[in-house]
Parts: sequence; C-alpha cells; structure tokens
Amino acid sequence: MSAVAAVSLAWKRAYNDRDIDAVVALYTEDAVLSVPGMPHVQGREAIAGFFRSRIEKAGDAGLQVEDVPLGDVVVAGSLAWQWQTFEMVHRELGVVGSGALCTLFRKLDGAWFIAGDISNLAEPRVDLYAHVESLR
Repeated sequence: MSAVAAVSLAWKRAYNDRDIDAVVALYTEDAVLSVPGMPHVQGREAIAGFFRSRIEKAGDAGLQVEDVPLGDVVVAGSLAWQWQTFEMVHRELGVVGSGALCTLFRKLDGAWFIAGDISNLAEPRVDLYAHVESLR
C-alpha cells in the first residue's frame, strides 16, 4: 500500500515541479486519463501531450496541486486504487479550485504505475442544467 501511495505523491511532486517527463513516466503505456469536458486520453504519448500544455499553463498561472486528503489505498493482486480530493492553489490567491479523483494502479515488473485516472472539478462549479438552457 505504501508503494502505491508513493506513486501518487511522486505524481504531485513532479506536477508541481513542472517535470513532464517524470509525470508521464508514472503511467503505463496503455493508461487512460479521463477529465471533465474532454474525450479520454489514452497512452503515454497522448498523456504527455495532455500534460505538456496543462503543466505549462499551471506554471504560468502560479498553480500547485495539493491533496486534501490523500485517500486509503486498496490493493488486489497486481491492481490497486486510491481516491483523493485535491485543491488547485495559487501562490497569492490561495485555493482557486478543488475536486476529486480516483486512480487505478497496475503492478508491472515489481513496480506500480498509474493505469487510469478519472477526475472531476467540484469548484468552480459548472451548472450543467444552466449550460443546457443557454444552448436553447
């Protein structure tokens, strides 16, 4: 369980250090990333492209990711999962966004990697029903 949790902590550290290569190295070759409002992203190369723009924008905007709290790890053989809540924190403005995610891990050759991430953004909240009304 601690080895899986260490992968989550390594991801946050790499993201906040703006180290795209280190972030991408934590994913399996066939990993799937699912974020709100976008088609899923599959495979290390596509995930690298996704994070390249996000990490650059986060750096330009002065944002850091903080886990609040880091959830328990559940391990079943060569698979594991962990839920988390997170905050996007601006260096001067404080918390500017928050959400939750669930990460699926797979053990390959004795090491744990991220096989899937699904997240949501709880704040700022987007009212889907108001959005649909605005399209009419």
